Amino acid sequence: MALDEALLEAMPRLQKPVLRFYGWTEPAASFGYFQRYAEVERATLLRPLIRRPTGGGIVPHDKDWTYSLAFPPGHEWHSLKAEESYRRIHEWLQAAFAQLKVVSELAPACKKSTPGECFVGHVKFDLLWHGKKIAGAAQRRNKLGLLIQGSVQPPIPLARTEWEKAMCEVAQREFGIQWNELVMGGELNERAGRLTRGKFSQDRFNQKR
Repeated sequence: MALDEALLEAMPRLQKPVLRFYGWTEPAASFGYFQRYAEVERATLLRPLIRRPTGGGIVPHDKDWTYSLAFPPGHEWHSLKAEESYRRIHEWLQAAFAQLKVVSELAPACKKSTPGECFVGHVKFDLLWHGKKIAGAAQRRNKLGLLIQGSVQPPIPLARTEWEKAMCEVAQREFGIQWNELVMGGELNERAGRLTRGKFSQDRFNQKR
């Protein structure tokens, strides 16, 4: 969470979109920036509970694959309405899954869910497999840029490395992206460390609502 927020803050300086794949070292749950901690605490047994810098509901991180995308101000994605950027990211995931012979679809409308839980039910443009949600995302858009944080629950046994490769290849083919490895310089790492220590690891932040 801290590194994703640090990437968003760095967008005016980096001036290039960043795609990051990451995982979790232990079962946990993240929850939306505007959710109430007491309600989250009652809704899931997973611990620790970590408040995201983006919105959305409770996301269980016990078997999922997570990624983030950050776009600088002035980039086409930054100027999109939230619904449109949500649709685009899941069309990207849909194409990546199709490359792996997994047929999915974008949800045409909302399906009611347990309040506050991301993967129970779905919202418009979530990614579905046989009617079951397999991917969702949350966003934060401000003057610094656009941050998208996504979670994928693979519907069948797949190698995560193959999915990551498919994501990159789809972007090259469909968007003309030329990938370069982001070298995590000292400034970015230092800022992420400060955010971890002073914010995301602190009860006063996670429990502030």
